[in-house]
This record gives sequence, C-alpha cells and structure tokens, in this order.
Amino acid sequence: MLVSFEGSTLVDWNAYAKARSELGAGFVRILGYFREDGVKSVAQIEGAMRAKSAAQLVIPAHTLKGESRQFGAEPLAALAEQIENIARDCVETRDTPDEALELVVKLRPLFNDTLQLLEREANPLAERRPAAGFGRRPTTFGRAG
Repeated sequence: MLVSFEGSTLVDWNAYAKARSELGAGFVRILGYFREDGVKSVAQIEGAMRAKSAAQLVIPAHTLKGESRQFGAEPLAALAEQIENIARDCVETRDTPDEALELVVKLRPLFNDTLQLLEREANPLAERRPAAGFGRRPTTFGRAG
C-alpha cells in the first residue's frame, strides 16, 4: 500500500534504468545492500528521534538520501534530506530535533513502499507469471475424437 504517492512518482524510472545499466550484473546485489542499509538507517533515524539526538540523525539520514538518489527514489531522498537538514541545523543551534518528528514518522512507510517498487522492478518475473492455464495441454490433446 502506498502512503501518499502513486507508484509512478515514488521512483524516477529513468534514473533507475541508468543505475541498472551502469551497475550491470551487480545491480541486484547493490539493491540488496540498499535494502540492508536502508533498514538500518531508518531504524537509526527512529532511534535518534526517540533519543532527541540531532547529531545521531545526521549520518543515517545522509546515507539514506544518497543511496535513494542512486536508484531514482527521489521522494525518499528528499524526505531523508529534509531530516538531515533539520538535524544539522539543530546540531548548530544545540536544539532538539522535534521539528523532524512528523517527517520521521513518514519515513518508514515511504521507505517500505519505495523498496517494494524497486525490488518488484528488479525481478520482473515475479510480476509476469503466466495466466492460469497457460502452458497446460488441452484435455483432448493426442486423443482421437
């Protein structure tokens, strides 16, 4: 289920295709790293928010931003960038990152929805299964009528 974006806007498919082309055979492996790193980054961001630690928000938000952009996941990258910028400002002003709370709440669902689209596109066979009955032999095949 998509949160507030349609699937066509969660991913810039031109950027995705470019990354797929540039990464070649390593694409699926790198996408797996994005999954692993993204899960960690989202958890670290949530933990930092619970701890009200702006400093602990910066690196995972920055990492998620960059990795998201690599795959054309612009809304996710933009959200991570907003969190990063708020965190950096709060570090400078020695303030708590309360302003980022609403954004952090949106992060996990957006990450999950985006990842689902990226992985589905990386494995088109999962979406292109034969229709029921395709490839079955007719019941009268080879029988004299």
